Amino acid sequence: MSISLFLTDIKKHLPSDCVVSDPMRLFALGTDASFYRLVPKVVVYARNETDVKQILKLGHKHQVSVTFRAAGTSLSGQAVTDSVLVMLSDAWRSHRVEPLGDVIHLQPGVIGAQANRALKPYDRKIGPDPASINACKIGGIVANNASGMCCGTAHNSYHTLHGIRIILFDGTLVDTREPSSVEAFRQSHSALLEQLTNIRTQLLAQPRLVEKVRHKYRLKNTTGYGLNAVLDFEDPVQILAHLMVGSEGTLGFISEVAFKTVPDYPFRASAMIGFNDLSLCAQTVERLKELNVDAVELLDKRAVNSVKHMQGLPAFSLQLPDAGGMLLIDVRGESTQHLDENIQSVNALLESIPSAQSTGFTQSTHEIEQYWKIRKGTFPAVGAVREVGTTVIIEDVAFPLNYLAEGVGRLQALFDKYNYHEAIIFGHALEGNLHFVFTQSFENEQEIERYDHFMKEVSNMVAIEFGGSLKAEHGTGRNMAPFVALEWGNEAYDLMKQIKAILDPHQLLNPGVVINENDQVHIENLKAMPAADAIVDRCIECGFCEPICPSKDFTLTPRQRITTFRELTRLQSAGEPVNAQWRKSFEFQAIDSCAATGLCASQCPVDINTGELVLKLRAQQNHRSRALAKSLSRHFATVASFTRGALKIQSILQRILGAQRLENATMAVRRWTGGRTPLWLATTPKAAKPIYARNVSAEPTDLNTVVYWSSCVAQSMAGSVNDDRSDIPSAAQSVLKKAGLNIVYPQPTRGLCCGQPFFSKGHAQQGTQMMEEVLDALWEVSSGGRYPVLSDTSPCSLQLKESALKRGIQLYDSSAFIDRFLLNRLTISPERQPVAVHLTCSAQKQGLEQSFKRVLDAVTPNWVQPTDIACCGFAGDKGFQLPELNAAALKTLGVQTTSCAFGISTSRTCEIGLSKHSGLTYYSLFEVLDKVSTKSD
Repeated sequence: MSISLFLTDIKKHLPSDCVVSDPMRLFALGTDASFYRLVPKVVVYARNETDVKQILKLGHKHQVSVTFRAAGTSLSGQAVTDSVLVMLSDAWRSHRVEPLGDVIHLQPGVIGAQANRALKPYDRKIGPDPASINACKIGGIVANNASGMCCGTAHNSYHTLHGIRIILFDGTLVDTREPSSVEAFRQSHSALLEQLTNIRTQLLAQPRLVEKVRHKYRLKNTTGYGLNAVLDFEDPVQILAHLMVGSEGTLGFISEVAFKTVPDYPFRASAMIGFNDLSLCAQTVERLKELNVDAVELLDKRAVNSVKHMQGLPAFSLQLPDAGGMLLIDVRGESTQHLDENIQSVNALLESIPSAQSTGFTQSTHEIEQYWKIRKGTFPAVGAVREVGTTVIIEDVAFPLNYLAEGVGRLQALFDKYNYHEAIIFGHALEGNLHFVFTQSFENEQEIERYDHFMKEVSNMVAIEFGGSLKAEHGTGRNMAPFVALEWGNEAYDLMKQIKAILDPHQLLNPGVVINENDQVHIENLKAMPAADAIVDRCIECGFCEPICPSKDFTLTPRQRITTFRELTRLQSAGEPVNAQWRKSFEFQAIDSCAATGLCASQCPVDINTGELVLKLRAQQNHRSRALAKSLSRHFATVASFTRGALKIQSILQRILGAQRLENATMAVRRWTGGRTPLWLATTPKAAKPIYARNVSAEPTDLNTVVYWSSCVAQSMAGSVNDDRSDIPSAAQSVLKKAGLNIVYPQPTRGLCCGQPFFSKGHAQQGTQMMEEVLDALWEVSSGGRYPVLSDTSPCSLQLKESALKRGIQLYDSSAFIDRFLLNRLTISPERQPVAVHLTCSAQKQGLEQSFKRVLDAVTPNWVQPTDIACCGFAGDKGFQLPELNAAALKTLGVQTTSCAFGISTSRTCEIGLSKHSGLTYYSLFEVLDKVSTKSD
């Protein structure tokens, strides 16, 4: 095996940015959601099927093993390697929905939630619904046969597979949707297909094993290879297609899949039911199985206690005895009548159980979301309170329903025996599928031994005593590989080994996963989770944060920033040398290239804001510039004047040279200086005229009065030389006057800054000082908080909002102010053309989605919000200093906005980048409102 020769050869076929050998990035990219750590020697980004074939060819040539990864949210160690890790470039994200929506064709890089958004107009969805659906990708969903809360066994990847396109170990491509491809494959690989047929013959010759297979797949089961494929199909091509489901990248590469979709009924109701003992709870589940219910989630009393702080939890849940538990029942219907019938059937059942306590079914979207947030909060609740240095482990097993209650009791007894007192149980009760979550340290042999003995007892109890599944939906991976033979028996395990040998004869596809003769592999290469910083110590490295990060396709994601920071901290604490190149790479990729907006916290199950860590590290990194920051903060009015002066000069140059030529010239200089100089974009604004206003404060007796605080950015930047934009203050003042409102301004109108530019550079002291100056001015001018304050720039509103609230100041961002105070005071003639909108990350963090939508519906009802762009990555001045970040975040914007006339946002700096990468002019919300509104009669 020669990694170095593989690396040399692969670089001849792929561009340099598709081949990663930098040690810091290898460590970062090698991280997945499991508790195993293997660092790849090479990471290769495959752009297309040709790349995959070339990688497999060179892997075979140099006897180098290859592991495929999609999103890295898998939990069982199936996506880590110390050899070649193949990741998907962003070229694998296309999909196609058939006309009636009954089938969807998906490439492996499509996120599960994206597939469902594409199907929403058809009232359909994909069958699998894993908890990680907002982050996991189709490739991983199929490779792990993922299921979820509502999926059951009928709607998983295996049962909804319509067709699949795969690349085998020898580079052969077969697409089961194309008859010509299948026929050619039958001719070229007749021997392979004959071997698969022979495995079917062997299985059918063992009636007891046939019955065992049928029993296993009446349950949820992802342990080992899917022998149900061998049993369910006579055609060896279909056997092959369905063996790929759940094969975890050990049998080939899935380059496209077609799912039969399932109905996504619009009418829904949920209820929470409490039981004094789990036996009665389990008996109820068995009876619910016969009714039209979509999901039944079980929580034992320990799980209920873990979320007792959450809103919406019924009071009776806290009075349940230790032996009790709860069910969360979800029913749906294609019509209100259908839904009512389903509710009545469940209620009739519950009425026959006098001891059951129920919230009753609710159809309130808010209450339903609360219930399911409680259920989904159980896993992070354990992660949030774990001891620093421990790992959160989530296992999933499945019991036959008649053993469900006993299984819960036996698991709880094992928790007590092995001192896992924080452990909880919850799960998809209709399928007998239970997840149990506990925390584990791997810092010494005693702890590893404790985990090993616990897992062996669990395995014997589930697989042997109860005939259940050791992995119901999380995949075998390395975690359960030593126990596959235990669960299935030697005869079935021998068939699985034959399948591996047929489809991967050189044992180069993800070796050690699913089939592994090493009975200690589940306790080897365990991931260290050392204390690094209180801000991120709770991170469980699940990867849920990654899709929302603007730098995900440029440098690192929040998960990768945290994992590399942990490793750097570990090396320093242990006194081990840190490679200078490793540190330099970390400083740029982890610190400098982070937008630090903190939007990642909105997706994090334990509410970690990685941006906070980055700002803390920047403060340490930028300590030499503190004196300059202090000076700038003291003379900020002068700084603002210089900024306007610079914008005047650049606009003159744009007129003389042409805006695009100036951008090209500064880009050339940027390349020549190695990225050390800023880029002057063609959409860079001209200078605006700052607000000049009398020093007037509102009096307590004043009527129809508002305070208008315009940010330093809004007062500095007008339109660009290539658009017809006005400045934001002029538009806002015009609208406020049309609404008949008296405007007062904080003083000085120029020179007040929320401090956000200083916070973003790590200068918190100067940022806080400037923020307090603004709040002092707003308190004074608003008559002690009596009058509402309009803030016209979303990042600045976010910066001030919490502190303003503590001061008693009513501060509103643009959309919230318009929604509450202006819509009913104006006559609006809506813009009818399609309009692109961008909800800034700062507006999202303020929870302004609904007010923003209400304003848009009134002003521009034909608005379009591009998908999968959460943060634009402009991040203050990074759009100039690091334009590559902005470009990476908005690379799909132009394609998604081709039919739009213009764009709308609520941050002037964000609008620079949005205009650049869409080809549209992005206006502020106030500019558009000013154009479509008149004074109300």
